[in-house]
Amino acid sequence: MQRKSLETAAANYSYLRGLLFLPAGALLILSALGNEQVGPLRHAWVFVVLACALLVLTLPITSYYNEHYGRLTPTSRQRVRGAIGVAVCVVIVAGGSTLLRSNVSWSLDLPVNATAVTFASIMLLSYEIGIGLKAHHVAIFGALLVAGALPVWNGADPSNAGLVMAGVAIMVGGIFDHRLFVQTFGSPQSAALEDRDVRA
Repeated sequence: MQRKSLETAAANYSYLRGLLFLPAGALLILSALGNEQVGPLRHAWVFVVLACALLVLTLPITSYYNEHYGRLTPTSRQRVRGAIGVAVCVVIVAGGSTLLRSNVSWSLDLPVNATAVTFASIMLLSYEIGIGLKAHHVAIFGALLVAGALPVWNGADPSNAGLVMAGVAIMVGGIFDHRLFVQTFGSPQSAALEDRDVRA
């Protein structure tokens, strides 16, 4: 296998493990509900317990990928690109949220959902930097970007609505990423058969 193919496979392996986005999206939604103090989430300890449960849920998901597909490590260059992407994303979220809608005097204070706009932007950017945008990324996070940019978010701070929208988007995107992962690397059954053939 050529070096470029191996590097691409490692990047796809890192980015397309979409089932990990299910608890991540649920955590965003839980955060929004916690901010609104909905039901038992009025108590901080309930939020902490549920958030920890969602984090623990990532362990069997990671184990599933490792057990059925093994492990692939991105190259140093890919890790550097990823780190740069994270840094750019932090700047976009912090700067974009402040610039688009905040109480500081120099902000634009636009009637947009800054959380949805910045989250969609960083997801699109991170996929583009990492593995290149796929059609479902453009459709899902593009829709989130458009929904957040619509000038209908007047009045109260829409950040929690943006968190819910982002949570749903990342979960749906995760399902499509996992589907693409299986198409790329094969079904767990075929991966197990190949592993058995190699050992034989």
